Amino acid sequence: MASITKNGWKRKGSYTGFFYILPWLAGFIVFQLYPFLYSFILSFTDAGPIGAYHWIGLNNYSQLFRDADFYKSFSVTFAYVLIAVPVKLIFALLVAMMLSAKLRFIHVYRTVYYLPSILGGSVAVSVLWRVLFLRDGMINAFLEKLHVPPVDWLGSPDVALYTVSMLAVWQFGSSMVIFLAGIKQIPQDLYEAATVDGASKVMKFMTITIPMLTPLIFFNLVMQTVGAFQDFTGAFVITGGGPLKSTYLYALKLYEEAFRFYNIGYASALSWVLFVVLMILTALLFQSSRTWIHYEDGGDK
Repeated sequence: MASITKNGWKRKGSYTGFFYILPWLAGFIVFQLYPFLYSFILSFTDAGPIGAYHWIGLNNYSQLFRDADFYKSFSVTFAYVLIAVPVKLIFALLVAMMLSAKLRFIHVYRTVYYLPSILGGSVAVSVLWRVLFLRDGMINAFLEKLHVPPVDWLGSPDVALYTVSMLAVWQFGSSMVIFLAGIKQIPQDLYEAATVDGASKVMKFMTITIPMLTPLIFFNLVMQTVGAFQDFTGAFVITGGGPLKSTYLYALKLYEEAFRFYNIGYASALSWVLFVVLMILTALLFQSSRTWIHYEDGGDK
């Protein structure tokens, strides 16, 4: 209930909600907001791991344009995103379509398919992935049974990035769950009307399922793109950025500058460049969404 005061409406217990979110708010300020702002300050300094640091202005940012590894890591990361994100979304959508069927033990299947998203980013799974794709690993042993020549999955610059990308694709569970929820919300009347008109399953998928899922496709596209630009564990554990820096992701470059060479100021500048790039890409995705996202109610995009 509310009571009227001379200052306007005042709700009883208005501070109770603030009290409940206080632990989260404190954690956000201490562990996210403060490091976020402090890294911006450090990006204009020559900060190292310990001791005093000095203000050097835009020197760290100007150094980026003279750093060949900066360009290399960015190009590798863009290639990684272009490989991993579309394949992951396509795979997640196809699996969601299969798991939307009314089958016995379907909940068990959904759980099994979601497990890789829980385990996929761990160091242990990355180590396992590396063992599987060694030259004498299980994958090549299986190919040998099929009389297929072995592939140097981790030692070839032309193949290594695809091997690391497959680990990201394997973690499709979160996108799959979102697609599955969206498929369940599509009105069945649309499919029944299309059946009466003689539409095939492929036509139903292309003219009903895809348009109705475009808001969720957009959401997954943005989230997975942002996440892929920050991927680190797979490249670090499986290949260490090699061979010939063919898997040298931007996050790996940032990690090395901060924790191998102890250039904290320069690493902070790298992180802020990544932040700006992600903001620009996200804005471009939002701008493009006006031309291809379909809303059921016909509202503004």
